Amino acid sequence: MVQSDREKVVISGVGIISALGVGIDALWDAMCEGRTGIKRIERFDPSGFASQIAGELEEDAFKVRKIVPKSHRKATKVMCRDTELAVGAAASCVEDAGIQTAATSEEDPTLNPDRVGCHIGAGLISAELNELAAALVTSKKEDGTFDIAHWGSEGMQNLTPLWLLKYLPNMLACHVTIVHDLRGPSNTITCCEASSGLSIAESRRVIQRGDADACLSGGAEDRVNPLALYRQHCTNRLATSNDSSAVVTPFAQDAQGTVVGEGGGILLIESETSCHNRDGQMWCTIEGIGCKQATGECPLKPDATALTNAIQKALDESGCDASAIDVIVPLGSGVPEFDTVEANALATVFGDRLNEIPMITTIPYTGNCMAGNGAIAVGIAAKALKEQHLPVRLGAEDTVNVQAQAAPSTDATLNYALVVSPSEGGQCVAIVLKRGEA
Repeated sequence: MVQSDREKVVISGVGIISALGVGIDALWDAMCEGRTGIKRIERFDPSGFASQIAGELEEDAFKVRKIVPKSHRKATKVMCRDTELAVGAAASCVEDAGIQTAATSEEDPTLNPDRVGCHIGAGLISAELNELAAALVTSKKEDGTFDIAHWGSEGMQNLTPLWLLKYLPNMLACHVTIVHDLRGPSNTITCCEASSGLSIAESRRVIQRGDADACLSGGAEDRVNPLALYRQHCTNRLATSNDSSAVVTPFAQDAQGTVVGEGGGILLIESETSCHNRDGQMWCTIEGIGCKQATGECPLKPDATALTNAIQKALDESGCDASAIDVIVPLGSGVPEFDTVEANALATVFGDRLNEIPMITTIPYTGNCMAGNGAIAVGIAAKALKEQHLPVRLGAEDTVNVQAQAAPSTDATLNYALVVSPSEGGQCVAIVLKRGEA
């Protein structure tokens, strides 16, 4: 069934948090000026790691206690960084959409809370080391080794009683719904880089089947953490050069790898009818979404067939031919194995025309925010459609069969955008967006 047979679903608000600041404009302006947010990690000493740079927010750029209402400030004590990012992005989205919620006004909310859902992608949330280490040290033997039996029987009792409550993946959506008093369908999806795209797909389905008028949807994740950085180090996907200005070069012949980041995005996904009834601003329409899973022997390896099928499904659902796509926002992680598969899948769909379609790559600016990366990509695609503009593309001079080499900021005629999100877990999402009303 193509999009024309269903209720149109639009993006009517965009909230982004990245290393370049809070709000879609902070990231967009930096991208149009070619300013990356990747720099040496300051939150902890990274000198023991081969990769010592990341897309990290400035320390004073974002304080969650300043965003939530006074009645919710006590709850910030049990918010991990990932949850803080989601709450911050949601606040930015609500402001951009121009709606009132329980968090922004004592007056009646713009949208019926019973008809507003929430679907947010989350990652493998890493504990804060100061909390964990204080408990772990109590199970240290006299010879300096770790007593796992003592930890199981007594040591873990030294964790604060609410410790686990901070690190459950559904806490992102939980806190956002509580803060804004959203009572519609809610869900959490944890599928690495595909999490945001799958969450947007879930929100769209909920609206189209009539269970909600709108949803806050997207994802957020903080990878600027020693445990998270170590996990990525073990995958051998991180760039070991610490030249923050040119380390991530998606689709380059000599790509070195990726870097981690913190951030994400929350979008207001809304039925076109609801948006028009409240005189809302329509950034763009969601024309089609394709979701597929890798079926190879190892689902952790990228799968060109699954990604090709996801892209084709999104195009088919939108009733849009591949020749209509004006810009592509890929994952573009800079990891050679992933870039090659992504380029091959796109080449299968677009053929020789692929090298003529400009790409917008976000990870060279923000780092890979994993569960939050897809929402950033969709937000930037929506902004490009709205502004009819391509930001500066950071990259190498020589790329593999795609238009991803370094390029200046320029105006462009953009009607359709394709956002592609393969993931470490083998899930693949493709989203076709169409320019909103002028």
